[in-house]
Amino acid sequence: MGRYSAFAIAKQAFSHHKGWDRAWPSPEPKPEYDVVIVGAGGHGLATAYYLAKNHGVRKVAVIEKGWLGGGNTGRNTTIIRSNYLQPSSMAIFEKARSLYEDLSQEFNYNIMFSPRGVLMLAQTEHELRAWKRTYHANRIAGIESEMVTPRQIKEIVPIINLSGPRYPVLGGLWQPRGGTARHDAVAWGYARGAAEMGVDIIQQCEVTGVDRDAEGVTGVQTTKGAIRTKKLCIVVAGNSGVMAERAGFRLPVESVALQALVSEPIKPAMDCVVMANTVHGYMSQSDKGEMVIGGGADGFNNYTQRGSFHHIEETLRALVETFPMISRLKMLRQWGGVVDMTGDRSPIIGTTPVPGVFINCGWGTGGFKAIPGSGWATAEMVAKGTPGDLAAPFSLDRFTEGRMIDESVAAAVAH
Repeated sequence: MGRYSAFAIAKQAFSHHKGWDRAWPSPEPKPEYDVVIVGAGGHGLATAYYLAKNHGVRKVAVIEKGWLGGGNTGRNTTIIRSNYLQPSSMAIFEKARSLYEDLSQEFNYNIMFSPRGVLMLAQTEHELRAWKRTYHANRIAGIESEMVTPRQIKEIVPIINLSGPRYPVLGGLWQPRGGTARHDAVAWGYARGAAEMGVDIIQQCEVTGVDRDAEGVTGVQTTKGAIRTKKLCIVVAGNSGVMAERAGFRLPVESVALQALVSEPIKPAMDCVVMANTVHGYMSQSDKGEMVIGGGADGFNNYTQRGSFHHIEETLRALVETFPMISRLKMLRQWGGVVDMTGDRSPIIGTTPVPGVFINCGWGTGGFKAIPGSGWATAEMVAKGTPGDLAAPFSLDRFTEGRMIDESVAAAVAH
């Protein structure tokens, strides 16, 4: 694959940009692979990339029933942060955040990482105490964050209304190195990096069955034929329960839609990410000027990838109190992604009851920010056969052993 550079752009201009190589090839599946990864979203592609880069496992296939990055990776609000409360959560999310810093240089592909800062508002006394607790936990773990006063918040976000009619802003938790990245570019960068090291990315190929014998997994059945493998890694987000059933076991997850929307483009109005968890809305401004807005997941199980009127009403009603200016904006587009929710709102990274089958799921509404750390931890687990330090706390058996990582209760929100 050719490298991207200013010189390459100038050179290709002479041929009207007709000489560019494909960003990644589109091969037909081989009869056998050392590892088959189901799901070509950010987590699956990152797993393949780090398998090849960190562990030298390059005979890998990433199989996707649709198109690369067409699931939740391309359907989120691009927030990146690591200021969680539980030690295991802080470890994997901070690993991801630190890897995000250098991905553009590593891939020779601009993922548009923007460490613009993430501000978590405290709009009740209970929430203010919770953020203080999180701040001290972050400080002990070496994660850069700080408590900020309403006056400091007004300086960071001039458009904010501190004295809302229901929930005034009492303070906040500020992570200056949090931010955003271009979600589809992250998937494309990992795809390009993995393909360059020999990984096959096979799109429009659905896994319809999992082959097993007495010793464990032996392969998969797909719409493009059978593929033999001794290691299968399932990374399919909202479809995790469906794939697990095909492999012969059940998961403690529920699938629900998480919706988001963007406004019409406007001139720059805010240069950070703001999360208002009491009213459950969060907002940032894209490079194109759109206000990127999200809220809570739907309150009922579903597999839809569309928006709905109730989400617009609930989320915008909450955010208009804190940001009155957005009441004058028009909505440009709306969408949904199918997320997989565990009981404790923390992910599952671990082995399964079927030998040779590994699972990475349960990221709920916070999967995008974890992509590099998740891929790093899952690749280590698949290569070695057992979870490493990053993945070990998130094993599937924690639900039967009572080792919950209840981030949603402890940190007020699981995003």
